[in-house]
Order: sequence, then C-alpha cells, then structure tokens
Amino acid sequence: MADNTPKSLRNQMMYQIFVRNYSSEGTFAKVEEDLDRIKALGTDIVYLMPIHPVGAKNRKGSLGSPYAISDYRAVNSEFGTLEDFRSLVNSIHEKGMKCIIDVVYNHTSPDSVLAKEHPEWFYHKEDGSFGNRVGDWSDIIDLDYSNEDLWNYQIETLKYWAEIVDGFRCDVAPMVPVAFWERARKEVFEVCPDCIWLAESIEYEFLTHLRGRGITAHSDGEIFGAFDISYDYDIYPYLSGYLCGKNPISKYVEGLNRQEVIYPDNYVKMHFLENHDQTRAHFLIPDEKELRNFTAFLFFQKGVSFIYAGQEFGASHLPSLFDKDTISLKPENGIDMSVFISDLSKIKKNEIFAEGIFECASCENDTVVATFSKEEKKAVGVFALQGATSNVRVPLDDGMYKNIVDGREIEVFRGGVQCYGEPIIII
Repeated sequence: MADNTPKSLRNQMMYQIFVRNYSSEGTFAKVEEDLDRIKALGTDIVYLMPIHPVGAKNRKGSLGSPYAISDYRAVNSEFGTLEDFRSLVNSIHEKGMKCIIDVVYNHTSPDSVLAKEHPEWFYHKEDGSFGNRVGDWSDIIDLDYSNEDLWNYQIETLKYWAEIVDGFRCDVAPMVPVAFWERARKEVFEVCPDCIWLAESIEYEFLTHLRGRGITAHSDGEIFGAFDISYDYDIYPYLSGYLCGKNPISKYVEGLNRQEVIYPDNYVKMHFLENHDQTRAHFLIPDEKELRNFTAFLFFQKGVSFIYAGQEFGASHLPSLFDKDTISLKPENGIDMSVFISDLSKIKKNEIFAEGIFECASCENDTVVATFSKEEKKAVGVFALQGATSNVRVPLDDGMYKNIVDGREIEVFRGGVQCYGEPIIII
C-alpha cells in the first residue's frame, strides 16, 4: 500500500464483471440495467474487466481474450459506444458505488495501434520480430518500458480514463516496473485524488520463474509502494491446495497471519474465493453449508472482499475468456447467497475490520477461529469449513452473545463455544 492508502478500503466489497459474458447481449447497457441488484448485494466497487477493443491477429477462440487489447484509448464496439460506457459509470456513481477498469500494460495484441505506430516501444526477439516472454500468451506481444515515450503515452491514457472512472485494476502489475506505477500514481492524483489502485500480484512460483529468466517480476512488498490493494496470490495456493487435498487449512491460516506482520500497517489485501482466472468456488466447494462458511470467512478477513459475478448464485462453471459464454445470474442447485452476502457486507462496515489487529487459528474439524482486536473491542468469527459440529475455544469471557450472522444466541462457557456447522460472528 502507498503511504496515503486509506484503511477504510478494508471495509469494501468489490464485484467483478466481464461485460461480454454478463448478459446474452453483452453490452454496457445490460450491466446498467442490473445495477440495483448489484448495489443491493452490498457492492461498493464495480470492477469491469477490459472494456477496450480486442485484437484480431493470433486471436484465441472466436472472440479473443479481453487481455489482448488493440487500442487503450477506445471502447470495444461490441459492448457499446463511449457514451454508453459513460452512462454506465454515471449510473454506478448515482447509486453510490465506484467503478474501476482493467489496465493491461504489460502487453498488447500483435495488431494493436501502438504496434503499428510505435514498434520501437515493444520487446523484440533476436530476429527483430515482436514477441512475448511468457510462451503460452501467444495472442499478445510485450511492451518494453525502457522507452520513456511509452511511459508518457501510458500515463496520459490513465489520466484520460481517470476523468471518468474511480480507479484501475492493473493486470500482472509486477511485470511492469514499479517506478512506472509510482510515477503514474503521482500524475493521476492530479486528475483523480481518490483513485483506487489494485495490483494483480502473482503467485510466488510464477514470480520466481520469471526472475529466473531475467524478467521483471516484483514482489507484493515492492508493488505496495505504488498500489493501495494487491491480490491474495501470496497465500491463495494454500487455499486452493486445501480445497484440492494437497495441504491442511493451517497452511492458509498461517499465511493470513503472516500478512499481518510482513506488510506495513495500512496494507490492504483483496481476498477472493474465485476470479476469472481461478476455478469457481462452488465447483471446489459443492456443499452449500461449507460454501457459506467459506464465504463468511472471506468477508471476515482483513482486506477487500471480492465477488465474481455469478458467485452469489453458486455458479460452478468458469466462463471462457475467448468465446461467448454467458454466465447464469440465477440460483444454481437452489443456491442463492445474495441476501447472505449483503448481510456480510453490512457487517464488514464495522470500523474494527479496518482498524483492528487480525489473527486466526485452525481448530478441530477444520473449524477456523478468527479475531479482530482494537483496545477493548473485539470481533470474533467461527467458521466451520467442513460444515461440521465442533467445540472451539474463543477469546471471549463466559456469557451469552448474539451471532450477528443469523441472530441466534451463543453461549461461551469455560472459554469454549459450540459450533453446529454454521458461521458465527460476534462483535
């Protein structure tokens, strides 16, 4: 996090949308029609995946990846016009939410405007041809940030969009020099002082792989100097590893506790169960009771809570990035967590989740006990990740308490509480 990153971001919920697959029409207008529902879900920040035109050369699938951008300064005509986009953002603002858009600055499509007009701004292979340094990204070519004119162009582009939107989610941010992001943040501040900067940080295995090949790859600790929020990829492998039976939940818990001490005081992590690059949560967690416990635990963690469109309805199919693949915004197998997520979002607004010290522990039957502490105030969460009944110790005095998730009375006796497989939050 940068020096001026507000801790209040930890009280926020972000909702991710891929316009192409959000509706059968795949337009800005259809997203705008659904904003009341999105707001009711408890959304604070709407994150739109790339809104720009997709390149045609080396395209993957029938429509191409939204991350193979051909023009940073235009909108994808399949989604609508620039005025349609402005209308969507204005409506988001009118409903009290903010809007951030994807920034894909490591690479462009091979037939991009910049490739045609400024080939000198790109990485070139030994034979002089365009190329990229990550082999399976065959539909893109890498930019070369050793050219200062590229910096000027990219920052001017950010300033243009910052007059419309509230911030940026920066794709593979660690592969672009931190010095560029630091300068961009400083200059964009002149246009949008409250701009939100979210870095898609990368998993440690990918980071070390890139560094081993001499490719720029910054750690979370480095990119936090320019960004307000970073993805949870420093510990996500332990969550996915647990769900796939590769490691105990204690590994993930240890990672959460480690975040609290290795980053500066105002760090903000974005915690997620799924996103457009990862398997849907309901696919990995088919049991609804367990899914609700994981979702409650997600909102209890220290940082921004992240929901990928369809997650609220238990969607288990991960939509394609390369073809038309409309998501379902209806309950899957009867699962509808919309009200549940809305309630959790309201709980997360308590200032203790922004200001408190966080710690958690794994207990019997993979039940997790998590705590926020600030002076004499506490928030305690108990999450039965296997949906099982268990008796766990909690840092509360003996007595009767209210579970604010469902309103039930909870007794703490001799420092222990009986968990019947449902999430418990006591503040």
